Amino acid sequence: MPIIQFNPFPEIYTLRRQMDRMFDDLVGFNALGQDTWKPAIELIDNDSHLTLRACLPGLEAKDLDISVTRDAVTLAGEHRYEKKTEDKGYYHSEFSYGKFQRTVGLPVPIRKEEVTAEFKDGILTLTLPKLEEAKDKVIRISLGGEEKPAIEG
Repeated sequence: MPIIQFNPFPEIYTLRRQMDRMFDDLVGFNALGQDTWKPAIELIDNDSHLTLRACLPGLEAKDLDISVTRDAVTLAGEHRYEKKTEDKGYYHSEFSYGKFQRTVGLPVPIRKEEVTAEFKDGILTLTLPKLEEAKDKVIRISLGGEEKPAIEG
């Protein structure tokens, strides 16, 4: 017989985890004390390819590392702090500096050898061609003895 932990109020435990996550996001750090900034993305499904756009303000192409597999895209990079020689202090700064990494799972397999990238005005655009087998295909099903040809779509 398995041992089950007695938990009379599971909603309170769930609420506590959500509050902890909310405060971590507010402060900008995770439980390990690392910066949790991640670029905002959008993933668009077109007929023959996916388009992944990431908002990376203040970065240059040399500060980015993009890895593509058949099922995921990983964006990594670093916001570098520019030290100036002026003796002016900060009153307030909300800029995030340091390394970041974001992995985006893809809904369909892609042809990773044919991925193209464009980086302009802080927006990274990746064009990810789908595998032929991943494209939607319409197939006719015969209920009688007659065979009907498949329709490519």
